[in-house]
Amino acid sequence: MELSRQTGTKTVYVSADLANPVAAARLVDQAADLLASPDILVNNAGIQFTCPVDEFPTERWDAIVAVNLSAAFHTMKAAVPRMRRKGWGRIVNIASVHGLVASVNKAAYLAAKHGLVGMSKGVALETAAQGITVNCICPGWTDTAIIQPQIEARAAQFGGDRASAIRDLLREKQPNQTLLPPERIGDVAVFLCSEAAAGITGTALPVDGGWTAQ
Repeated sequence: MELSRQTGTKTVYVSADLANPVAAARLVDQAADLLASPDILVNNAGIQFTCPVDEFPTERWDAIVAVNLSAAFHTMKAAVPRMRRKGWGRIVNIASVHGLVASVNKAAYLAAKHGLVGMSKGVALETAAQGITVNCICPGWTDTAIIQPQIEARAAQFGGDRASAIRDLLREKQPNQTLLPPERIGDVAVFLCSEAAAGITGTALPVDGGWTAQ
């Protein structure tokens, strides 16, 4: 694998259907069996669907809550005992600005991300004296696949012009007018896993270009 070649460190790839509770929990156990007991857990899986609440398909609600919220519960439940035995651990849950504030047509996403923020605070308190930190990162508009359907829908209003759609989307919510590259979110995750952040736990850190400052 490319990462192994770059770092000289053994890496493995383990896949799982995170909508499946058993598979989500086994993901941690499989990684531990193949490598070592986890020091760091980053929950970054997410799916999205936008629709008014009275039209929201029940199966989409169930899927979003399963992947965006319940999967993080199952992986943390599996990882925390291992981290406790080592006396050290870092858990970073990628929430969203929508874990802090609301937007229309996102009932399931809002419920899952607000739930993820709340759950992370609770687990942070449970593990605070055991060398484990638990934090959320709350990104604003970030250039990932999850927002592409929203960009495409808005582009239709501008004759298919994607750049205009992005500008319009950013103007509506994000004061820095910048679609964040995913690497910036990764940089924050690395910081939260460092010794510099050893005293930071139970936080929901906005990386949102000023969105929640309004």
